[in-house]
Amino acid sequence: MTTDLWMLVWTALLSLFFFLTYGLGRMRLPGGIPWAFGNRETEIAGPPWVERAVRAHHNLVENIGPFAILVLVAHVSGHANATTAFGASLFFWARVGHAATYIAGILYVRTAMFALATLGELMILAQLC
Repeated sequence: MTTDLWMLVWTALLSLFFFLTYGLGRMRLPGGIPWAFGNRETEIAGPPWVERAVRAHHNLVENIGPFAILVLVAHVSGHANATTAFGASLFFWARVGHAATYIAGILYVRTAMFALATLGELMILAQLC
Protein backbone atom coordinates (compact mmCIF):
# COMPACT_ATOMS: atom_id res chain seq x y z
CA MET A 1 0.00 0.00 0.00
CA THR A 2 1.28 3.48 -0.87
CA THR A 3 2.20 6.19 1.62
CA ASP A 4 -0.75 8.23 0.35
CA LEU A 5 -3.19 5.47 1.21
CA TRP A 6 -1.59 4.84 4.58
CA MET A 7 -1.93 8.53 5.44
CA LEU A 8 -5.59 8.32 4.44
CA VAL A 9 -6.04 5.32 6.74
CA TRP A 10 -4.25 7.08 9.62
CA THR A 11 -6.38 10.20 9.07
CA ALA A 12 -9.52 8.06 9.14
CA LEU A 13 -8.37 6.46 12.41
CA LEU A 14 -7.62 9.89 13.87
CA SER A 15 -11.15 10.97 12.99
CA LEU A 16 -12.68 7.70 14.19
CA PHE A 17 -11.12 7.84 17.66
CA PHE A 18 -11.01 11.62 18.14
CA PHE A 19 -14.24 11.53 20.15
CA LEU A 20 -12.35 9.85 22.99
CA THR A 21 -10.60 13.13 23.84
CA TYR A 22 -13.72 15.12 24.52
CA GLY A 23 -15.85 12.09 25.45
CA LEU A 24 -13.61 11.31 28.39
CA GLY A 25 -13.54 14.99 29.31
CA ARG A 26 -17.33 15.17 29.33
CA MET A 27 -17.73 11.92 31.25
CA ARG A 28 -15.67 13.39 34.09
CA LEU A 29 -18.24 16.16 34.59
CA PRO A 30 -21.08 15.82 37.13
CA GLY A 31 -23.85 14.02 35.29
CA GLY A 32 -21.52 13.32 32.40
CA ILE A 33 -21.74 9.53 32.35
CA PRO A 34 -25.57 9.39 32.23
CA TRP A 35 -25.47 12.15 29.59
CA ALA A 36 -22.92 10.22 27.49
CA PHE A 37 -25.01 7.05 27.58
CA GLY A 38 -28.30 8.91 27.18
CA ASN A 39 -30.03 10.49 24.21
CA ARG A 40 -28.17 13.81 24.63
CA GLU A 41 -31.29 15.88 24.31
CA THR A 42 -29.63 18.64 26.29
CA GLU A 43 -26.15 20.04 25.98
CA ILE A 44 -23.60 19.55 28.72
CA ALA A 45 -21.16 22.39 29.21
CA GLY A 46 -17.61 21.28 29.69
CA PRO A 47 -14.33 23.03 30.26
CA PRO A 48 -13.04 25.11 27.34
CA TRP A 49 -10.57 22.44 26.20
CA VAL A 50 -13.41 19.93 25.80
CA GLU A 51 -15.42 22.32 23.63
CA ARG A 52 -12.30 23.09 21.57
CA ALA A 53 -11.77 19.33 21.08
CA VAL A 54 -15.34 19.01 19.76
CA ARG A 55 -14.74 21.85 17.30
CA ALA A 56 -11.38 20.37 16.23
CA HIS A 57 -13.06 17.03 15.54
CA HIS A 58 -15.81 18.69 13.51
CA ASN A 59 -13.15 20.55 11.54
CA LEU A 60 -11.32 17.30 10.79
CA VAL A 61 -14.55 15.63 9.67
CA GLU A 62 -15.26 18.57 7.34
CA ASN A 63 -11.80 18.29 5.78
CA ILE A 64 -11.35 14.53 5.50
CA GLY A 65 -13.69 14.26 2.50
CA PRO A 66 -11.70 16.46 0.11
CA PHE A 67 -8.46 14.87 1.31
CA ALA A 68 -9.82 11.37 0.70
CA ILE A 69 -11.04 12.31 -2.76
CA LEU A 70 -7.66 13.77 -3.73
CA VAL A 71 -5.71 10.76 -2.43
CA LEU A 72 -8.03 8.24 -4.08
CA VAL A 73 -8.13 10.05 -7.43
CA ALA A 74 -4.34 10.34 -7.45
CA HIS A 75 -4.06 6.64 -6.68
CA VAL A 76 -6.66 5.42 -9.19
CA SER A 77 -5.44 7.70 -11.98
CA GLY A 78 -1.82 6.62 -11.54
CA HIS A 79 -0.65 10.09 -10.46
CA ALA A 80 0.46 9.02 -6.98
CA ASN A 81 4.15 9.78 -6.57
CA ALA A 82 6.66 11.12 -4.06
CA THR A 83 4.96 14.54 -4.10
CA THR A 84 1.52 13.14 -3.34
CA ALA A 85 3.05 10.96 -0.62
CA PHE A 86 4.67 14.01 0.94
CA GLY A 87 1.44 16.02 0.58
CA ALA A 88 -0.58 13.26 2.24
CA SER A 89 1.97 12.94 5.05
CA LEU A 90 1.99 16.70 5.50
CA PHE A 91 -1.81 16.71 5.68
CA PHE A 92 -1.92 13.96 8.32
CA TRP A 93 0.80 15.35 10.60
CA ALA A 94 -0.50 18.89 10.26
CA ARG A 95 -3.96 17.65 11.24
CA VAL A 96 -2.45 15.99 14.33
CA GLY A 97 -0.75 19.31 15.11
CA HIS A 98 -3.99 21.17 14.43
CA ALA A 99 -5.88 18.97 16.86
CA ALA A 100 -3.25 19.35 19.58
CA THR A 101 -2.95 23.12 19.24
CA TYR A 102 -6.72 23.58 18.95
CA ILE A 103 -7.34 21.60 22.13
CA ALA A 104 -4.54 23.43 23.93
CA GLY A 105 -5.95 26.77 22.77
CA ILE A 106 -2.73 27.90 21.08
CA LEU A 107 -3.64 30.74 18.76
CA TYR A 108 -1.93 31.30 15.42
CA VAL A 109 -0.08 27.96 15.53
CA ARG A 110 -3.44 26.22 15.12
CA THR A 111 -4.09 28.30 12.01
CA ALA A 112 -0.59 27.54 10.70
CA MET A 113 -1.27 23.81 11.14
CA PHE A 114 -4.52 24.15 9.21
CA ALA A 115 -2.67 26.00 6.44
CA LEU A 116 0.00 23.28 6.28
CA ALA A 117 -2.68 20.61 5.96
CA THR A 118 -4.27 22.58 3.13
CA LEU A 119 -0.86 22.90 1.47
CA GLY A 120 -0.59 19.10 1.59
CA GLU A 121 -3.90 18.81 -0.23
CA LEU A 122 -2.81 21.38 -2.82
CA MET A 123 0.38 19.39 -3.42
CA ILE A 124 -1.73 16.34 -4.26
CA LEU A 125 -4.06 18.42 -6.42
CA ALA A 126 -1.11 19.82 -8.39
CA GLN A 127 -0.11 16.29 -9.39
CA LEU A 128 -3.53 15.69 -10.89
CA CYS A 129 -3.25 18.57 -13.36
